[in-house]
Amino acid sequence: METVRFFEDTTIDDIPRVGGKGASLGELYHFLRPAGVPVPDGFTVTAAAFRQLLESAGLVPAITALLADLDPADVAELARRGKRIRDMVVAAPVPDGLRDDILAAYRTISAGHGGPLDVAVRSSATAEDLPDASFAGQHDSFLHIQGEAAVMDAVRRCWASLFTDRAISYRIYKGFEHMAVALAVVVQQMVRSDRATSGVMFTLDTETGFDGVVLVNAAYGLGEYVVKGEVSPDEFYVFKGTLDSAPCPVIRRALGAKRERLVYGAGAEPTGGEAVPDVDRWRFCLTDAQVLTLARYAVQAERHYSERAGHPVRLDLEWAQDGADGPFYVIQARAETVHSRARRSTMIRYRLTGSGPVLARGVAIGGGIATGIARVIRSDAELPSLKPGEVLVAETTDPAWEPIMKTAAGIITDKGGRTCHAAIVSRELGLTAVVGTGGATRAIRTGDPVTLHTVGGGEGVVYAGELPFTTETVSLAVGERPRTRIMMNLGNPNQAFEASRLPNDGVGLARLEFIISALIQAHPAALLHPEQVTDPAVRGAIVRLARGYADPAAYFVEKLAEGVGTIAAAFHPKPVIVRLSDFKSNEYANLLGGRDFEPHEENPMLGFRGAARYVSDSYREGFALECRAMRRVREDMGLTNVKLMIPFLRTVAEGDRVLARMAENGLRRGENGLEVYVMCEIPANVILAERFLERFDGFSIGSNDLTQLTLGVDRDSERVAGVFDERDDAVKTLISQAIRTARRMGRHVGLCGQAPSDYPDFAEFLVREGIESMSLTPDAILPITERVLAVEKGLATDAGAC
Repeated sequence: METVRFFEDTTIDDIPRVGGKGASLGELYHFLRPAGVPVPDGFTVTAAAFRQLLESAGLVPAITALLADLDPADVAELARRGKRIRDMVVAAPVPDGLRDDILAAYRTISAGHGGPLDVAVRSSATAEDLPDASFAGQHDSFLHIQGEAAVMDAVRRCWASLFTDRAISYRIYKGFEHMAVALAVVVQQMVRSDRATSGVMFTLDTETGFDGVVLVNAAYGLGEYVVKGEVSPDEFYVFKGTLDSAPCPVIRRALGAKRERLVYGAGAEPTGGEAVPDVDRWRFCLTDAQVLTLARYAVQAERHYSERAGHPVRLDLEWAQDGADGPFYVIQARAETVHSRARRSTMIRYRLTGSGPVLARGVAIGGGIATGIARVIRSDAELPSLKPGEVLVAETTDPAWEPIMKTAAGIITDKGGRTCHAAIVSRELGLTAVVGTGGATRAIRTGDPVTLHTVGGGEGVVYAGELPFTTETVSLAVGERPRTRIMMNLGNPNQAFEASRLPNDGVGLARLEFIISALIQAHPAALLHPEQVTDPAVRGAIVRLARGYADPAAYFVEKLAEGVGTIAAAFHPKPVIVRLSDFKSNEYANLLGGRDFEPHEENPMLGFRGAARYVSDSYREGFALECRAMRRVREDMGLTNVKLMIPFLRTVAEGDRVLARMAENGLRRGENGLEVYVMCEIPANVILAERFLERFDGFSIGSNDLTQLTLGVDRDSERVAGVFDERDDAVKTLISQAIRTARRMGRHVGLCGQAPSDYPDFAEFLVREGIESMSLTPDAILPITERVLAVEKGLATDAGAC
């Protein structure tokens, strides 16, 4: 009987012998090590060895009897029986031959390291890391174990952890026979990440299942804190589509709090926590180059596993950086277990229909909405007080809580990130969660009604009160596509991955305003010249926003580029038309520091906005930052599907000046395939359409402003709101003229206003006039696509009849 197997002798086919971790490490060893990717040395004590222990000690009948009639809902009885079984396993004598085999293997891997090797001893169940059951956190592992006696003790405790309360409950919940699951034990060279960094990677977005990215979570110290949710890690998204061709396809970064790190212990305990110095907390713990190295390792592993399986396999990987010699090690790889089994042919749309005060913000998990009465849990002893249907609020969660967690309506934690235990278990149980809030246990009291909103998968929000919401299941089945391109209006990057699932032809209007107001929050001039901001509190807020970046201006550029890059990556290689900023002066003034730089205007709608800003001296530096961000998206991220669009361009001469200003900032029309469109939203754009289109690559008709200026109606005024109608004959005449001119000149012409989303008959009018594309709100995509198809078929029938 084989009791020990070294990594180099193991493949993924050996899961029945060595469990999920042992098999994945063997597989990684075989294909990553020849590619130059560091993989730690080690071996696995096989499942057969565990079975030998149980049989030699005669434990199988006793364990079977203790588990036979167990009700996992009876937490006290579950704890009593679980402890009894674990005590029996730990006390069982290890057969001499088995002990000799384990210690001989330990001496073998220690031989090249000048003494007893420092190892991690990790559980590796034969039923873990399956597509429909991750077994995340169910069994125990032990770090910084050194010496033969310590290794044997850790192996015993790993064996016993097959019967933790949480593991017993999980097997019952998932329908696994207890004695059909065995536990192998991985003995693996420790990577000294206590002196560096560690974390988790997924080869998809964990909230939406979008598989075009690698998600990297990273923090200082040993990786257990990231996995357990003891820290809020830094977060990075890398776009796979340009990973091999672009200099830096890191499309999103989020700075985590990283308050603590797990390091080697100084006393009897092998590990212990310590505070991270502020200077390290407020910077990213990985450079972009390091993030890209990890992402390439993840993609290599994904390709290998997918080729081996004959179908795409998305992975959940753990990694660690060795502080002693610097390289990154991949220390585990397993199949992702939530989206791999989800139905991708439908989408559930959640809409919050009420509002309330915000209690907490954090990382959104689950992509839904949940309501309930809060129950704040501050210790294991309080856990039984959680009633089914309540919202669990805690500093963090523990794997031992899983029998109770599955009864909760939702989960809120102070600590943790997108790959922590609370997040993984919430997804697997289908729960909505907001993790890493920083202070929910202080802001929420037991008995408070709360609503968790995690739609979009970016920021999760906890509102006071049980707010009303609606749900709708939408079919994503892709049928016949119309000739008219159906594009999307989108401004929130957090919605991009999910929205890209809708049948579409790209993004016809990506607005910068949401990114600037919600994600950047500060006026570009205030970031460039914080010394000119008069309010000390605002200056302090700007300093806090820019933590982790080279300077406040770099913060603006990076955040803007990441917002646009996320949208462009979600829809790549389809076109994404990005409209440069079109704030009015009153809207700019509402940004942090804005009042120190913006003029007061009586009618901002017709004032200092759009192209007029770009060519002005007062906004020259701000426009340069926008251009830097767009260059980063197209050149560094490699997202050349981004096209740029100029809003509110009043004169042809102004258009020439805008193009010249863009060229000064490295955005020259025609270079690297750059197309520059202009909004057709002023009657002058239609009257002089030929002259505008000689300078630009196409028109995107903005029906909102065009209606306002054609009818002389202030679209923000309630008094004349009844006059505002895009379907007015005067407006439609101008739109028809713009379409005809653009088509005659061979230029693109589309429409990105609100009208076709609100009025299906207006969409029909556009199709009949020969529009090339129309850009719609996401909720209008499916019904308007059907309407457009019907109109096109009718036109084809009419043409055939003639």
